[in-house]
Amino acid sequence: MIIRCDNCSVSLQVDESKIPASTFTVRCPRCQNLVRADASANGSSTVEQLKSTSAAPPVENPDAEPAERRSQTQINKSLRALLSALQSDNKTVDEETDDEVKSRRVLVCLGKDREEVTKVLVRSGFKVFSADTPAQANERLRDGKTEVLLFSPDFAEDFGGAAILQQKVNAMFASERRRLYLISVEDGGQTLNAHEAFLRNINLVVNTGDIDQLPMILTKSLSDFNDLYRYYNRATGAAAI
Repeated sequence: MIIRCDNCSVSLQVDESKIPASTFTVRCPRCQNLVRADASANGSSTVEQLKSTSAAPPVENPDAEPAERRSQTQINKSLRALLSALQSDNKTVDEETDDEVKSRRVLVCLGKDREEVTKVLVRSGFKVFSADTPAQANERLRDGKTEVLLFSPDFAEDFGGAAILQQKVNAMFASERRRLYLISVEDGGQTLNAHEAFLRNINLVVNTGDIDQLPMILTKSLSDFNDLYRYYNRATGAAAI
């Protein structure tokens, strides 16, 4: 049986004769992470097992505009922004206008609210990827292009999903952590509670009752975050999230 480490993504070959009849844990020899595995996957093929730990796939928007029309819309917005800058004697285009047309990459690691959240974000123009397991989330994070990570306490509970994600984020270098906006979507949380988010080493808390307003909340919060690091990003040559 082949399982994948949720932390470092190394593939582990486990002797099937020693596998118990229920969920079990294996310590990764590379990073010493405890990996949970389900014995019920014992009968699946190696290809199927590796496929289940591939990178979280993108979520397509069935209501999306054709690519040509979407591209033209972005061009029109950019031209309006340029015209506005010229009329006001500004030498640069307002950065907030750029945020309007930027399709941010969002990794969704949620339980019961996953479908609702992905639908809301995709229809608002975000590039959404949806993970079923911590391994899929880890594979997607490895490319370094994910800008926003949404997770919830009930994400992949059988595999300790939320705890594994939090552990991975806590282990990031400061330069990596600064490029990832971490959001907890939960039933008991208070939306935009900055103090609670700070204590938990995340960027934002969103109550599930505010999911309909998530695109607006996310856009405003990211705008504030980018303002905070505006001069730092300029000094280091880093792009805003």
